[in-house]
Amino acid sequence: MISDVLVFLKNHLNQELNGRAAWTASETQEDKVVFLDGEKMDPIVFKLGAVSCLLMNIEEENTLRAADPYRSVAADGTVFKVHPEIRINLFVLFVARFKQYEQGLNYLSQIIQHFQSHRVMTHQNAPALNEKIEKLIMELTTLPFSEQNEIWNALRTTYHPSVLYKVKMIVARDEGARPSIEVREKEIRLPG
Repeated sequence: MISDVLVFLKNHLNQELNGRAAWTASETQEDKVVFLDGEKMDPIVFKLGAVSCLLMNIEEENTLRAADPYRSVAADGTVFKVHPEIRINLFVLFVARFKQYEQGLNYLSQIIQHFQSHRVMTHQNAPALNEKIEKLIMELTTLPFSEQNEIWNALRTTYHPSVLYKVKMIVARDEGARPSIEVREKEIRLPG
């Protein structure tokens, strides 16, 4: 499911950026948003002439839990015993590396503008979204300089213009739910 989200974001942004770009004779209409090359990971090498999409962290969303996370009710009223849903957020870093510095800044600006106007992506406004994913919410995240420094040190590379998004909320559900026995309260009357 995580890979579905990242591939969707990459393809979605490529479609958007390729539709907006004013191509010059020297440019080809190739993907501007790419994943890292798996063979160039230590140290990380970002592709020249592209915006690299990189998963930075996975976080469990604890604030929106059901009152009884081990119970689910079907449309027909049947009660099922389930394992609790796991709601996760992804932190995705978009890193621009271009020969011309301002070109990278332009692509990052376009990404920010697009996610600002398409903050919530659903099946209605993003038909390519996997049917198992209800919606994605894009939230721009700004880290303090010290944390940014830690990220770039961990990546073992020099700083490149970048933007970090928190992608909320992917829900992993128990697919093997089984009907549970309903327990009813019994009233007991004591003599006296």
